[in-house]
Amino acid sequence: MSWPVPTGRDCMGTLWYVASCSLDGYRADAEGRFGWSAPSEEVHTFINDVLRNVGTYVMGRRMYETMKVWDSMPAGQSRATDEYASIWDATDKVVCSDTLPDVEMRRATLEPRLTVERLEKLVGSTDGVVSVDGPTTAAPALRAGLVDELHLFVVPQVVGGGLRALPDGARLTFTLADERRFENGTVYLRYRRP
Repeated sequence: MSWPVPTGRDCMGTLWYVASCSLDGYRADAEGRFGWSAPSEEVHTFINDVLRNVGTYVMGRRMYETMKVWDSMPAGQSRATDEYASIWDATDKVVCSDTLPDVEMRRATLEPRLTVERLEKLVGSTDGVVSVDGPTTAAPALRAGLVDELHLFVVPQVVGGGLRALPDGARLTFTLADERRFENGTVYLRYRRP
């Protein structure tokens, strides 16, 4: 399944923010853990279908450190993980960090500091989907109103605090474009800018 790529801005590309979060809106708990949001096989397969549309991932140092495991993920763990490893391998990555001297990830470039203006140019230079990943890296883009679509996977967990999936200070209006419930209680919500 491939989703139609929407156009929501004057430039050619589309900016997405895709995140799993707890019922109380956190991407990671107070100890920095997020294992509670690990997707079931059903959810992972659906996530793969969503992410198949992404041409470029933009991420910060923490997300880079989390995701670089996909460059060496052994095959055969599950159909969904094998499929995602293939999707990941075929996608460009921009790692934004002023503390990393280099990045050790296939198809990745290092951007010392990501500004809203730089992200806007990156999105404008593509005719596909750019996904800004990680709540800290995505926060300036969300506050500036650059994100065209939110893809949220709400997990049936209340964690009581931690790193918020959506930043304080952002005042945005989105329209619900799609939703889906999964057997494990996760709910997918897709929102578009009107």
